[in-house]
Amino acid sequence: MDMERKQSELIDHFVKEATALDAAAPLADLILEATAHPSLFAFSEILSVPNLAKLKGTQYAASLYVLRLFACGTWSDYKCNAGSLPALVPDQVRKLKQLTVLTLAETEKVLPYDQLMEELDVSNVRELEDFLINECMYAGIVRGKLDQLRRCFEVQFAAGRDLRPEQLDNMIQTLSDWLGTSDGLLHLIQEKIKWADIMSETNKKHRKEIEDKVEEVKKSLKLNTLSRPTWTYEATKRAFLNLEE
Repeated sequence: MDMERKQSELIDHFVKEATALDAAAPLADLILEATAHPSLFAFSEILSVPNLAKLKGTQYAASLYVLRLFACGTWSDYKCNAGSLPALVPDQVRKLKQLTVLTLAETEKVLPYDQLMEELDVSNVRELEDFLINECMYAGIVRGKLDQLRRCFEVQFAAGRDLRPEQLDNMIQTLSDWLGTSDGLLHLIQEKIKWADIMSETNKKHRKEIEDKVEEVKKSLKLNTLSRPTWTYEATKRAFLNLEE
């Protein structure tokens, strides 16, 4: 929760800064600051600030692509386009590699070391494990287990990244399916509540009928007891003598 709150505060800060800037050069500097920030891992809201459109057609236009790359790209994407992009500072390189791990963890919960070393440009297992521990797990963006025997990283948790454009349709469909399932469950719960109310009323009526019958039996027994003759010892003795005569 602390990480989420910090992310929200940082996003708000950079969105306000970008909204207040008019010139291309300061906007490019702000993008560099945001993408190099050690605690910021979400960029789509910054990317949506209208003022960033002022970078288009200027010498800083590539900075806008860099921001898009940090929103939904990977280290491999940068390498493929490095010739047309500004060189990244070390903090940006580390950040983009962290984001690459998050992208890989979106679809696979067991990440082979060989795949990670290729995607992150890491030359040996020791360097890879140091990166996963110090730059990913300690940063709180992933949790998992390093399996040296199987040479893989078992992902238990990974922070979410900004949605890529091609993911929007799937996300909309997933949310629509979830909404349909929720409506179905809600209807089922309402039917169960209605049934429970009916059964409760039925049980109340049944209990009242039983209580009324019990009261009737009690009254009947009481009347029978009052109307029964009382036999004393003397009356019994006289009756017995009369029988002998």
